[in-house]
Amino acid sequence: MSKEISLNTTNTATYKRGAFILFEGCDRTGKSTQANKLFEYLQSTGHSVKLWKFPDRTTPIGQTINAYLTNNQELDDKAIHLLFSANRWESLPKLKNLLLGGTTLIVDRYAYSGVSYSVAKGLDLDWCRCPDIGLLRPDIIIFMDLSIEESEKRGGFGEERYEKKNFQEKVCKSFSQLKQKDDDDSLWKFLDAKQSVERLHEQIVKISLDLIENCSQLPLKEDLWKKHLG
Repeated sequence: MSKEISLNTTNTATYKRGAFILFEGCDRTGKSTQANKLFEYLQSTGHSVKLWKFPDRTTPIGQTINAYLTNNQELDDKAIHLLFSANRWESLPKLKNLLLGGTTLIVDRYAYSGVSYSVAKGLDLDWCRCPDIGLLRPDIIIFMDLSIEESEKRGGFGEERYEKKNFQEKVCKSFSQLKQKDDDDSLWKFLDAKQSVERLHEQIVKISLDLIENCSQLPLKEDLWKKHLG
């Protein structure tokens, strides 16, 4: 069992935190499938775990985003980018409390998607990162790597606004740019999403169990892209 550690704060406290496991990638690469399978596995083996998906469409901001994504509302590109960011910020207190309470978070999309999709629309990468500076930083980014040609073959492709081949190709390039400029690109773990669902799941379980053990003795990372300010 991992030892609890003391935080160097005025009111010293002990804690054993959860891990922040993020799934990223282009559309229809299997992110949600693998996130759900990992959640079910960890839950069945006695871990405290929570599955969280962005955008969170249950909030007022999330409902506006949903209307946009399903082509029922038009918004300026910068406006929708800021709404996506606001949706993440409004979830921050809950996410932080869960992690500090020892719950591992499995998150399906986050700021990395927000930036990559906006950059694919022609917005400046640095401008796009700014609204999310200071959010929680994930402990790992499991990137589901799949060609757009393979994604197109999967069920449901094309149902939402961004699921167009040319646009998805731009998103893929934007993710690559973002990784190159990231403060810590060692967080990125690329997995071949063309593998079978079960083979991928086995790899992800091993990665996640090792991470959960290691993260239990580390402080939260509340510095997403803060080095970008310098």
